[in-house]
Amino acid sequence: MWKLLLEFVLLALGFFMLVKGADWFVDGSSGIADRLGVPQLVIGLTIVAMGTSMPEAAVSIAAALKGSAAITIGNIVGSNILNVLIILGLTSVITSIAVAKSTVRCEIPWMLFITLALLGLGVTGHQVTFVEGLILWVLFLLYLTYLFMMALRDKQEGVVAEESKPFWRLGLFVVIGLALIVAGSDVTVDAATAIAKAAGLSERFIGLTIVALGTSLPELFTSVSAGMKGKADIAIGNIVGSNIFNILFVVGSAALIVPVEFAPNFVIDTLVAFGAGVLLWACVFRKRMLTRMGGVLMLVCYGGYFLYLMNS
Repeated sequence: MWKLLLEFVLLALGFFMLVKGADWFVDGSSGIADRLGVPQLVIGLTIVAMGTSMPEAAVSIAAALKGSAAITIGNIVGSNILNVLIILGLTSVITSIAVAKSTVRCEIPWMLFITLALLGLGVTGHQVTFVEGLILWVLFLLYLTYLFMMALRDKQEGVVAEESKPFWRLGLFVVIGLALIVAGSDVTVDAATAIAKAAGLSERFIGLTIVALGTSLPELFTSVSAGMKGKADIAIGNIVGSNIFNILFVVGSAALIVPVEFAPNFVIDTLVAFGAGVLLWACVFRKRMLTRMGGVLMLVCYGGYFLYLMNS
């Protein structure tokens, strides 16, 4: 009884760390973007996206080393589904999210392409091999090159306001915020998993929901915080960038260490991840705006997927 109560206390502590960390991380990263004249979309697609994906990377690469394919693929696919349907869904219900033209034309289609690529690699050989890991890494480097070129093209000429925070303080906000996000995610995942096991839930269900949600909590709190602060480019860039980073860097890196098994039952989950991306693209294609209606639709779709997991 007391042990279970302690897990709930730790769960609350983890949420507090995530909220505070996300707040500081958004303030620091957006401030650095303004100081350097770098578009906030680029910051969202790179620093914020990769930073908030560190929990997925840590969990998945560690799982690959231990030969636990269900966690490696399940965590990535589950996180990508949650990122779009739950995180963008919740964020857009709270506040409408403006979407950059390049995100609609380039980043979302790229996310869809690499999701199908992951499905193809998994279906053909039922694992992601060393060579396929290299291919994912090449695609990742191409993506980084694209972002670098976009940053040079769109570099801002903004003037730093006199009252803006010193650069060292902004950097400190980013470092401390990211540390709180990662640590808070770790505490939250452990506590939530312990509570779920006490409730008698299956390991596959825990992997695709509890663990995936736990490692996606940084994206959740960062995107909601960015959306409420009017940093829409960081909010949407964080999610799309994280999904791309998860597949190309995390799965690619894990496959370079050891072949990553792709269990047949993950085919449907990967198709759901692809469908979630298509839904996002369809919602923002015309008006480049993710509205409350789109957010509600995403949450409803995740509800249906959740019911599928409960009965599978």
